[in-house]
Amino acid sequence: MAFINYSSREIQLKIVYYGAALCGKTTNLVTLHKQITHAQKGELVSLATDADRTLFFDFLSLNTRTLPGFTTRFQLYTVPGQAIYNTTRQLVLKGVDGIVFVVDSHWEKMADNVESFANLQENLIENHLSLVQIPYVLQYNKRDIPNAAPVNYLEYTFNNRANRALAFEGVAATGLGVLETLNAAARLLLAKYSKTPNANVTGLAQANPTVAVPPPVDDPRVKAEAV
Repeated sequence: MAFINYSSREIQLKIVYYGAALCGKTTNLVTLHKQITHAQKGELVSLATDADRTLFFDFLSLNTRTLPGFTTRFQLYTVPGQAIYNTTRQLVLKGVDGIVFVVDSHWEKMADNVESFANLQENLIENHLSLVQIPYVLQYNKRDIPNAAPVNYLEYTFNNRANRALAFEGVAATGLGVLETLNAAARLLLAKYSKTPNANVTGLAQANPTVAVPPPVDDPRVKAEAV
């Protein structure tokens, strides 16, 4: 749940990146930390285990409006992908406001993806929460691999609820789709906690940029703009 720090005049919102081992959660956060401007971000902290790690950093959003006189700080976490660290996953989910579920596009990883998505829902229940209550977005990562699972198959498997989630194709290693995924999650939270109950997500995106960074150099949009 959102935490209001009256001394610093900040509203703190927690976003957790969830998914199977090696799906790209850690790469998302490392890439984001490189791209977000120095003035906005905190230190990237790694809590390592024997075979996995949990990452964390926070950043101050730019020009967002929630409560008058308050700024918004987002805290980003990853969970360890390996099942033996399920207790750590549950602890990381405590106080979560929004979720990014990262799907590995390899066909051979589909069973792991499905198991992780089910595990997310189980661990939310342990925290007395559900995906009905928590804003979440999907990222279909590793879209650059040969013979990646088709997006329509991923949509059928992971986005078949009555209230469909926002979904983004991504290549976390190059930065493609990484900022779009984060901004979507952040804007959903801003809409939820905005003074305007029916705040439009697209409108928030235009009026209230969450992060201010240039697109990656290898982003095709850069080449298009240069032509």
